[in-house]
Amino acid sequence: MEIQSLTVSERIILAETLWDSVVAEDSEIELTEPQKKELDKRLDAFEIDRDMGSSWSSVKARIVSK
Repeated sequence: MEIQSLTVSERIILAETLWDSVVAEDSEIELTEPQKKELDKRLDAFEIDRDMGSSWSSVKARIVSK
């Protein structure tokens, strides 16, 4: 199958079908060591400053304004 020959709608449906098949297996996706370290680093930073970050509306406004 040539994915690029599919319409955008067909590719979205394919992606959804693939995602649903992953979820249906009900298996955990293992994090890599670098991913675990990054999450630990971010959690440590949050524990120190308790900065909740930006709200979704603020982030969306920054994205849309570009």
